[in-house]
Amino acid sequence: MAEAILIVDDEEIIRESLSFILKKEGFVVQDAENGKVALEYVKDRSFDLVITDIEMPEMKGIELLEHITQVSPETLVVIITAYGSIDTAIAALRKGAVDYVLKPIEFDELLMKTRRLLAERRLRMENKLLRSELHRQYDFNNIIGRSPAMQGVFETIKKVAQTDGTILITGKSGTGKELVARAIHYNSKRKEKPFIPVNCGAIVENLFESELFGHKKGAFTGASMDRVGFFKSADGGTIFLDEVSEIPLHLQVKLLRAIEMKQITPVGTSHEIPVDVRIIASTNRNLEKFVQEGKYREDLFYRLNVIGIELPALSERTDDIPLLIQHFVSKYANEMSKDVRGVDHEAMKALLAHNWKGEVRELENIVERAVIFAEGNLITKKELPALFGQPSGTYSFGGNKPLKEAVAEFEREYIGHMLRVHPNKDELAKALNISLSSLYRKIEELNIPSQS
Repeated sequence: MAEAILIVDDEEIIRESLSFILKKEGFVVQDAENGKVALEYVKDRSFDLVITDIEMPEMKGIELLEHITQVSPETLVVIITAYGSIDTAIAALRKGAVDYVLKPIEFDELLMKTRRLLAERRLRMENKLLRSELHRQYDFNNIIGRSPAMQGVFETIKKVAQTDGTILITGKSGTGKELVARAIHYNSKRKEKPFIPVNCGAIVENLFESELFGHKKGAFTGASMDRVGFFKSADGGTIFLDEVSEIPLHLQVKLLRAIEMKQITPVGTSHEIPVDVRIIASTNRNLEKFVQEGKYREDLFYRLNVIGIELPALSERTDDIPLLIQHFVSKYANEMSKDVRGVDHEAMKALLAHNWKGEVRELENIVERAVIFAEGNLITKKELPALFGQPSGTYSFGGNKPLKEAVAEFEREYIGHMLRVHPNKDELAKALNISLSSLYRKIEELNIPSQS
């Protein structure tokens, strides 16, 4: 859609000339002979840019500028002034004008400034819209739960969001720890600054310090250029240290120092760089037990656990399962443009009876899959994986079979199901309590699709 520009000047020849040139460029142009008329136009409709003379009868350009900043703060204002009135133009810039042009007007210069200013405005408006959508997406209202267990969590995170206190979020894998961390950030005073998630368990040990704190070119083999690091990238915002239990013991002291001193030292330098970040950490492990076993520094644990938030498992909030199911049905039906409105009674019974070892993440993945396969308005048991056709804790092998064949069939079905819950093979191996090599061997032997 073409941008709208208002030309304000008491000289008709200037209004007509500017209107002609800007219309040729594809802009929608309106003109006004003085500030008083222009202000009525601004009150009546939206303009992206106003180009106004300073010296006019009825209402001067400076006064018009002041009114526009109140009536339509998103509208840009460019001042036209004579060479001898530069001081007035500078005063206009201080009052909110974005630029000025001198008389006699150089039309090429004005066009260049107009294109630049409107391009910058478009970018700002797009960023504002994206931030607004992001804030809506991670609003507390989008963390689903009416159960007493979740209401307690909501009360805590609403209280701590506006503070800078360090937070440790605990709970089983899949309970939504990152969603809570993002909700805290996007409802805090840091919401306009970066939210940087860091999966501590995915960082190679010998690169951990570099990833977190950055490095200088040549600091080690392979350091071909300077690297900023996650802490500096999050400056002014929030850094989310996911699975903080996986930080190697000998590097924990460096993280502790960064938190306490609010300074980092990139690898290969001796210079400390100040950083202003809020720390939110998470873990699905028992860090207190790790401390007792000497696997985790006690001082770091207490520094991270200033505010503790424990997320309940689905087994502790079964009343929330129908709400979560409906939320995910609506989400994926909308994304896929499908007219799927809910889950029928039998499918809901099967979902409620399931033992959700993968927590909310597993539930979301199952609902997404069901929406993909849904043929009608309601999801039925037919759209659920085979395991949901059986009572909890049992499985039908479809007749008399040798034990080895029955076990293989169960393993194929179960590993395929778990692969949908944990697409990451490392996570899946941990969930199944087998080695990664054993998992790959099982997938190959049982001919399980890698994206089951």
